[in-house]
Amino acid sequence: MMREKVEIFALKFGLYWLVSFSFVIYHLSFSISASAQQSGKASFYAKKLAGRLTASGERLSSDSMTCAHRSYPFGTMLKVTNVLNGRQVVVRVNDRGPFSRGRIIDLSWGAAKAIGMIAQGVVPVTVELLKRATIPFKPEEDDLDLPQFDFEVADIEPTDDILPVWQQDPQIDHHKVRQSMQRTATQSARKSKEQP
Repeated sequence: MMREKVEIFALKFGLYWLVSFSFVIYHLSFSISASAQQSGKASFYAKKLAGRLTASGERLSSDSMTCAHRSYPFGTMLKVTNVLNGRQVVVRVNDRGPFSRGRIIDLSWGAAKAIGMIAQGVVPVTVELLKRATIPFKPEEDDLDLPQFDFEVADIEPTDDILPVWQQDPQIDHHKVRQSMQRTATQSARKSKEQP
């Protein structure tokens, strides 16, 4: 009787977490796809924060074109436009934040300089999701006509007469070579044991 109650509780508890988890995943995917453009305030990282670890595990660089966003996945490319002067910059999400009320994105110092917001500190911006970054003069993957190569393996039967070149030379005393190699190996092993 007790075991049945435990199993029913475990089933209900597991179902509860499954439903909750799927709702969170659905909500996150919907919020990312539905909000292709956001408007709000942006701030930037101070130069003295360079070298600190971001949430993605990368080191923060003041010259890189990176940003922090609350919901976009790491590696997502975003186009940030300064509403005051119209300057734009493309940045890559590598951190989480900002956690200040009313701010939607934190830019690296280099990205903030590119859109001219260093003097103001906090500016109104629009953030757009870039579906695919275009690289000038780079052909599309569909347009590439690469040659097809056919690599074949030679049919060689392994034999015992295939020896390294140093073993084929009759002037070399193979017994002495092997002894010398063994001496060198044992000497290096002793030295490594002696050194802390």
